[in-house]
Order: sequence, then C-alpha cells, then structure tokens
Amino acid sequence: MSLASDPWRTDRGTLERPRDLSRPLPAALSWGVLIAFAAAFALAFVTLGLPLWLPALYALLSLLAFAAYGLDKSAARRNGPRVSEQTLLTLGILGGWPGALVAQQAFRHKTRKRSFRRAFWRTVVLNLLLLAAFLTIATLRGWDLSPTWLTDVLPWAGSA
Repeated sequence: MSLASDPWRTDRGTLERPRDLSRPLPAALSWGVLIAFAAAFALAFVTLGLPLWLPALYALLSLLAFAAYGLDKSAARRNGPRVSEQTLLTLGILGGWPGALVAQQAFRHKTRKRSFRRAFWRTVVLNLLLLAAFLTIATLRGWDLSPTWLTDVLPWAGSA
C-alpha cells in the first residue's frame, strides 16, 4: 500500500486521523436561508402576533452563538482551549443558528468540516420544525397570537 492511498498516513509517514474537510458551501446559500427565515419570521410576527419574547430569544441566542463562534475561531488561531462543537450546536438548536450562520461567514469558521456542517444544518431544520410545531399547536389550541394593534393599522385585517 502506498502512502498516497493510506488516508491515515501523512507525507512524513506518521499516522494521523484524516481531516474531515470539504469545500465550503456557497455563502449565498447561508445568506439566502437567513434572509428567507428573517422574512418569514417577520411576517409571522406581524400576522400571527408572535409573543415578543420569541424574536427576543432568537436575537439573544444568535448573539451568544456569534460570540461563541468568534471565541472558538480566536482560540483555534492561537491553539488555545476551544468551545466544544456540542456547545455550538446546542446554541444553534435552541435558536441561535441565525447568529451562527452570520459568524460562520464573518469568521470563515466551521464552514469546511463536513461532519460539523451536516450536524449544524440538522439543528437548523430541527429548530425550524420545533418553531413550526409551536406555532401550529398555538393556533390549533386557539391561543390568541394576533396582535391587537394590527386591526388599528389595517382595519380590513380584522375582518375574515
């Protein structure tokens, strides 16, 4: 077996774990998903009357995720203690994934490791499914999610 065909051997002949790297996804995909989410979230906020704590929660967790990615990138550059991938993914699934997407692009961090990218996008999908489930349950149970001010601004919005 030649060195070239053994993914565990380096050029120096030493054994190392193969790197799980691939080309980053196009930045336009991340920005497109983020813009679509922001537009849908804003529309849902206005039309369904989402409680104010929901966008505030996404904003807070996004700021925390952005900071965590920044700290991790800084630690990676100086070979210091890192923020665990589990922490980054947990922040994402709880609602910080928009900030994580921005941080990934701004810091060019965690954009090439294939296994992390797959796990990250699974947390995005799961978070969106949980949000949709919350909104569906709230609607089916008759929770009042429509803002009262909407009928003042748009009188025709109150008539069904």
